[in-house]
Amino acid sequence: MTIKYNLCRYLCKMFPLPVHPFNLQVEGKKSYAHWQYEKGEQTIKFYLDKMSIEQMFKDKTVLDVACGAAGKTLYYASQGVEKIYGLDIIADYEKQANMLAVEKGLEDVFKFVAGSADLLPFDNDFFDTIIINDGMEHVDQPLEMLYECDRVLKPGGKLFINFPPYYHPFGAHLSDAIGFPWVHLFFNEQTLIKVYKDLVKDLPDGEERINFRISKDARGKEFFSYINKMTISRFNTLLEKTDFKVLYYKEVSLRPLLKPLCGLPVLKETFVKMVVCILEKSS
Repeated sequence: MTIKYNLCRYLCKMFPLPVHPFNLQVEGKKSYAHWQYEKGEQTIKFYLDKMSIEQMFKDKTVLDVACGAAGKTLYYASQGVEKIYGLDIIADYEKQANMLAVEKGLEDVFKFVAGSADLLPFDNDFFDTIIINDGMEHVDQPLEMLYECDRVLKPGGKLFINFPPYYHPFGAHLSDAIGFPWVHLFFNEQTLIKVYKDLVKDLPDGEERINFRISKDARGKEFFSYINKMTISRFNTLLEKTDFKVLYYKEVSLRPLLKPLCGLPVLKETFVKMVVCILEKSS
């Protein structure tokens, strides 16, 4: 084992893991879908300075992109939608999503759709509202996803986006096994892949987690394929390439005391916990 590997493993032992839905599900405490449903209100709280829940969802046709097990989608459904679609590339989430929909009495207004965010299986001008919560950092083709959202939104429709930038303390999205903040700033990807695989391999869903997070490129080299390393700077560059009107934009600091650092071009990448924006399709 390398020095970097051993050091990373040592540091991992020093930091407790944050609460993570994968671990809650393995421990039998709650399913991923139930955890998402309970967090549903938190996923939209950053928008409420600009728009009410009613304006977002009441009597709307809604798309939740990168919905996971659709727990949050069903929370949005409970806010009076006309119809809501939860889209995710992982088709296996459908069973869990549909079970929760029945449990909450929302099966008539909800539909799970397995598909890719950069090729949405919907007609033009179909949705009033699209929400992408913690999805911008995961899709393979984020600009194509934005173009597709523009296509399927009705004129005047709203796109709600929030995501943690890559250099967020847990922006590597490994906190189900690694609690050391900013670990991806200190260790290269190959070290992190080795450490992560060793930490989860003996878990009941260890192989599933590894396959979910790690792929091989054309040369056979492993890489973290579930994130695209979306930064604040990159996101704003992508926005400039779209026709959306920006109605609201905010960079939320990790802590109020750190807010001054979030105004500095480089440092803010590590001290912003969430990028939030509301976009409108041109009429």
